[in-house]
Amino acid sequence: MVVGIGLSSLLHGSAYSQIPLPQAGGETTVHNRTSRAYEQPAPNLDAYWADLHAAGDIAFEAAFVTAPAPVNPGLGPLFNGTSCAGCHLKNGRGMAKQGQRVVRVSHLEATKLDPSDDPGVYAAETPAPGGNAFPVPGLGLQVQEHGVHGFAPEAVVQVTWQEQPGRYGDGTPYTLRSPQIQLYRPDNTPVGDGVLISNRIPQPVFGAGLLEAIAEADILAQADPDERNGDGISGRANRVWDVVQQAPMLGRFGWKANTPTLLQQTAAAYVNDMGVTNPLFPAADGSQDIDQETLTAAAVYVQTLAVPARTLLDDARVQRGERLFAEANCTACHLSTWRTGNHPIPALAEQTIHPYTDLLLHDMGTGLADGRPDFEASGNEWRTPPLWGIGLAQTVLPYSGFLHDGRARTLEEAILWHGGEAELAKETFRTMSAADREALIWFLRSL
Repeated sequence: MVVGIGLSSLLHGSAYSQIPLPQAGGETTVHNRTSRAYEQPAPNLDAYWADLHAAGDIAFEAAFVTAPAPVNPGLGPLFNGTSCAGCHLKNGRGMAKQGQRVVRVSHLEATKLDPSDDPGVYAAETPAPGGNAFPVPGLGLQVQEHGVHGFAPEAVVQVTWQEQPGRYGDGTPYTLRSPQIQLYRPDNTPVGDGVLISNRIPQPVFGAGLLEAIAEADILAQADPDERNGDGISGRANRVWDVVQQAPMLGRFGWKANTPTLLQQTAAAYVNDMGVTNPLFPAADGSQDIDQETLTAAAVYVQTLAVPARTLLDDARVQRGERLFAEANCTACHLSTWRTGNHPIPALAEQTIHPYTDLLLHDMGTGLADGRPDFEASGNEWRTPPLWGIGLAQTVLPYSGFLHDGRARTLEEAILWHGGEAELAKETFRTMSAADREALIWFLRSL
């Protein structure tokens, strides 16, 4: 990857003008670092896909209401939000609050759910073949915190924040926080024992189509489940159920890589977050609130969003931070460069991209563990989140947090929560000089 050559140098015809900038999203990159940076269509779309992206934009923004209604009927009866955009604010991450967060649950043991006892339980909530997340009676696999008229929410989620102090190697103090979750039934009785709870915030959706276009073999080539190279990093792939193929497939999306494709992720969000049934997850009687055309358009919208370009490539502090990031071995998981393969959308194919992820599962230690397995992901494992565009996270949504549950208020806090396979990298950062820590954070802000 080329570093140290700024856009200003290229525009003014420097001696480096023939060296290309490292485009974060290849030809899908846009030079927009405003609060709307995550909402731009990929600039290399042809007319057909640009039109479908525009149709998908409408679907993504559409707010559902209860049936019968002339426009967008189908909300509920239980739900968390009313639109895709209502959780993925400006296509970025959501907040750790009601209406945006997602509280995933499962039971320690297989239990039988009778849909007639809970109208919010759909076919999507039944255990997938090979899955190890068992529905909780009355809750299913995800808590719906709202109900339409006549339906009580499945549960009340009570969140308290626990703080813990720490110190950098030079003695500078810091404070970390973590959410403590309690679930109560509508009658205010606690949810019983044996329920695993995972509090999560929505992830940014831009660039996801490029991650879908990376060849499976290339992702698997990065896995080292037996830690044979001795670097302390043992990334593993998740194998999950593909509802279209009706077969196990590589998981790529979600905090635990529990979803194989963006089409399935979109369909699952419709049914689980909004109660909107669809061709992949129909109602028990086979009916559907949206058709295949709408579902496809919404998925294409996510697939064809642009990636914001990096900035300050010629800034000495950013360059030093990038070197420190690599020296701390952060790049063992946050792999900077990939080449996409074939994809039905031509704009996504054969692109050199810089997402800073390996799309694999890693043990992140007990501090971040939710204890909830998901297919082959353990309760300690999380998929490496992409870092592209992370410098704009709080430009797009001020006060948004980082990590799976939004506990980290800053990038520094996000690093300091790392453990498990990333313990050594975290300690390298914690014991850096203040100037080096600042440089590394400046690098992240440049992404």
